[in-house]
Amino acid sequence: MSELDTHQDPHANDAAPYSGGDPYADYRAGDFPFTELVDLADRRLGAGVVAANDEFFAERENLLVRERAVFDPERFGHKGKIMDGWETRRRRGADAENVFPAPDDHDWAIVRLGAPGVVRGIVVDTAHFRGNYPQKVSVQATAVEGSPSPAELLDAKWEELVPPTPVRGHAANGFAIDVERRFTHVRLCQHPDGGVARLRVHGEVVPDPEWLELLGTLDLVSVLNGGTYEDASDRFYSSPTQIILPGTSRKMDDGWENRRRRVRDTNDWVRFRLAAQGAVRAVEIDTAYLKGNSAGWIALQGRNGESGEWFEIIPRTRLQPDTLHRFKLPAQAVVTHVRLDAFPDGGVARMRLHGTLTEQGAADLRARFTTLGG
Repeated sequence: MSELDTHQDPHANDAAPYSGGDPYADYRAGDFPFTELVDLADRRLGAGVVAANDEFFAERENLLVRERAVFDPERFGHKGKIMDGWETRRRRGADAENVFPAPDDHDWAIVRLGAPGVVRGIVVDTAHFRGNYPQKVSVQATAVEGSPSPAELLDAKWEELVPPTPVRGHAANGFAIDVERRFTHVRLCQHPDGGVARLRVHGEVVPDPEWLELLGTLDLVSVLNGGTYEDASDRFYSSPTQIILPGTSRKMDDGWENRRRRVRDTNDWVRFRLAAQGAVRAVEIDTAYLKGNSAGWIALQGRNGESGEWFEIIPRTRLQPDTLHRFKLPAQAVVTHVRLDAFPDGGVARMRLHGTLTEQGAADLRARFTTLGG
């Protein structure tokens, strides 16, 4: 940010008051490369806002709503304007001679990550908070295993990911993170008070290897178990990461859908990295809610290692719309990566790769877990 933003004018980052029409017309979006990574604070993974010191105007739970924030200029309640976000009351000073908050005064909310992992980037979205957003925000993180209470988390050792930093109102404020540690919770602080619409915590899932070994057979490509989307031919309508989310698709855009392909002899594809080397024994491909736009055919390839040769796991196979397809493999496929091809285009809601970690895969996972502070 400029010198004016941070020091000279405390209102330099305000947005203009809402004047009618599309409330997003003057929204200041951001282009952050790390948003391609999974949101560790996604409710679909089990994330939640476990505590906040204040939520007088708007509830803390709004921070993790998947859809973008909405704004109704006519909607008021008994406490004032109803906002789609987390909004605290205005802080005051100690007495009539000190009417402003003390320099260290701030509000906070603690978020349990749905999947513990390494944080690569954070988005603090202040959509519709034009003059009532925080002057600064900061973010800390901690690693506490199990199901800690809010009191236990407040006593935990927190590590700073984002120092107190000015943010813009009615904007997406992005912060790249370079801390090589595994975290289970983050704490968002508003300095001194204000409102935040949404919080996104993008990164790489690092599962507990002991838990995966206890499970035995598991979905080797699931986000919750450490699977990662690496690349795709097309992301026009929705992110390919959604293919490996837990649970079932709830609507058409809750999977991977690409645009209509017009170039003959080409097809769409998406590539994933497994949690670690695994032996795949069965595959599920689900086209739920994709009725007139599901992939016509699919094929699945795998490789073992970054430089391994690709080999066929499932040959080109016809799919049915809005249907769960199950494939029993004639022999286990030992892989670290898979590539799903859609012919010629179309959507896939979910993919599951059922199998077990190999001895090498389990060892690699344990080593990474230990290195990252697990």
